[in-house]
Amino acid sequence: MRAAVYYAPNDLRMEDVETPEPGPGEILMKNISALTCGTDLKQYKRGYPKFKEGQKLIFGHESAGVVAKVGEGVTGFKVGDRIAPHNSAPCNKCYYCKIGEHSMCEDLTMVKSAWAEYRLLPAAIVRENVFHIPDHISFRSAALLEPLGSAVHGITDADIQLMDTVVINGAGPLGLMMTKLAKLRGAYVISTDKNAKRLGVARELGADVTIDISETEDVVEAVKGLTPCGRGVDIAIDATGVPEVWEKNLYMVRKAGTVLEFGGCRGGSRITVDTTLLHYSQLTVKGVYHTTPKLEEQAFRLIERGIISEEVFVNDTYPLEQCLDALNSHAGGEVIKNEIRCDL
Repeated sequence: MRAAVYYAPNDLRMEDVETPEPGPGEILMKNISALTCGTDLKQYKRGYPKFKEGQKLIFGHESAGVVAKVGEGVTGFKVGDRIAPHNSAPCNKCYYCKIGEHSMCEDLTMVKSAWAEYRLLPAAIVRENVFHIPDHISFRSAALLEPLGSAVHGITDADIQLMDTVVINGAGPLGLMMTKLAKLRGAYVISTDKNAKRLGVARELGADVTIDISETEDVVEAVKGLTPCGRGVDIAIDATGVPEVWEKNLYMVRKAGTVLEFGGCRGGSRITVDTTLLHYSQLTVKGVYHTTPKLEEQAFRLIERGIISEEVFVNDTYPLEQCLDALNSHAGGEVIKNEIRCDL
């Protein structure tokens, strides 16, 4: 099969590799629609932290497709079924799974291989995180499942209440998804970014106010100025993965407010926290990572009901052989996501 194989930062090659055979409990999926992602871009540019030299790592982690083969013991799926898999599943045996923190699982099963003709889905993922795509939902929309699950996790942990004022810093794919989800919870949403096109999409998704940080001298004061008495927002969310924005989040929020540091920063990054602010303002500061099967189920229902769909989030289509062009286009910031069509 043809696949995009990662060798090192800035070294992604289209190659012929052996098509895997599904073992017990596994599914071999024919990828139809795969998507580009900011995480893919970071890993392509900076390196993949779990990559071992000499390993053949097939790139990409967001895709939907059709069951090509099923392994022994698989029930509930058959050849030809349209499916959307998540890219992970918890072990349900470790300490963190037992206390309900599935995204912290010590033996999390993860799979990439979205940018290829076929994708082997491990048994743990088949058991917990593969969904049947209804006929009225496109493969492009279904492929949004993985990032949407992370967005649902962030919004759930932020605990947004009706009529809360929320700032979401960053209008990339995840920031935009969280904008939509925050509006569904009844929040007043402020979206900040330096990309005017993406801020326009934020307004389409319901953002009440947008702030172009490239035209704003003091974004913290601009955000606070949109809140009653200038006290700050109830919840400040980072969706940029930029340490400087993580720090600004702390100053945008009101006393006893919540700061959600969602965007993943470059390894080794540090921020400085004003201890007086943290202590006397009683701030709650949270990190959030990945998602859980429960929240992934919620994400799939949002797609199934057409609340999150390809029309807003997926822009241009590229054949598999041009996946690097799709990724470079994503990096340019003029699209939200691109589709890599694996069956062209």
